[in-house]
Amino acid sequence: MSSPTGPASGLPVRMPRPRQPGRHRRPEPLVAPEDAPALVLAVPGTPSTATRGLAEEVVSIARSELPGLDARIGYLDGDDEFPTLQSVLTRSAEERTARYEQAVAAGVEGVKMPDGPVAVVVPLLAGPDSALLRQVRQAVMESRIAADLTDVLGPHPLLAEALHVRLSEAGLARADRARLFTVATAADGIILASVGGEEAVQAAGITGMLLAARLAVPVMAAALDQEGSISSIAEQLRGAGSQQLALAPYLIGPEIDAELLAAAAEEAGCATAEPLGPYPAIGKLALAKYTTALGIAPQQPQGTPVR
Repeated sequence: MSSPTGPASGLPVRMPRPRQPGRHRRPEPLVAPEDAPALVLAVPGTPSTATRGLAEEVVSIARSELPGLDARIGYLDGDDEFPTLQSVLTRSAEERTARYEQAVAAGVEGVKMPDGPVAVVVPLLAGPDSALLRQVRQAVMESRIAADLTDVLGPHPLLAEALHVRLSEAGLARADRARLFTVATAADGIILASVGGEEAVQAAGITGMLLAARLAVPVMAAALDQEGSISSIAEQLRGAGSQQLALAPYLIGPEIDAELLAAAAEEAGCATAEPLGPYPAIGKLALAKYTTALGIAPQQPQGTPVR
């Protein structure tokens, strides 16, 4: 038997835990604002089924992080099978206008004519590439659609984390240097391969410093699209005492020919990891660029602490 003040046996009563106030309070889940602009992922390179699969995984990650997000994919070199960035922007504008007209026809109260950007275009690039970014800007201009264009995804600690994971998957780095085991093929020097010339190398170098802190080995950036850059950095690393080098592509994948990557690794005489691909951090960073452009981002995604 129990009484209004508690059980008769005197056993403690488990009360609901009150919601914590202040900075320890769990943040409310973020959802996409109603009629928010679309996130349009601008995918470089020659379209293929593999590229489409990668891009779809990236936008799937973004959607899972922000319920209600309208995320689309536009290809810089698209065709009938792979919609161009320009056509995706045009369709987004047409659909927004159609929604407004349907609401007016239905007599919805308080409906307002849509204004502001139709879309936020996020380039699927880890680092700056002036030629590809020029192509993105040109497509946006030619569409004549109001769209915001964000910066590239890096540099960022999450990209250093992704590089670390790709190296460990290839057996070229330990997954966690706090654990007491070794990897026989672990590299003692990393070449961080980028595309986009000297500007891209400098940007990659920032992420490279974060990667070096994670691995406790020297990391130097080089340009795949500059002749002799990869081999020159390989010589510098070997001259500084590194004997077992690895090539870590600071690339998502579609922006580079896989044969060029393989040729660079052969030229440097080292093994190579896979490009970043649809690593979860890529989708989170794409979403962070979108939410920051709209002013609805509580904070940038944080990297995993160095172990």
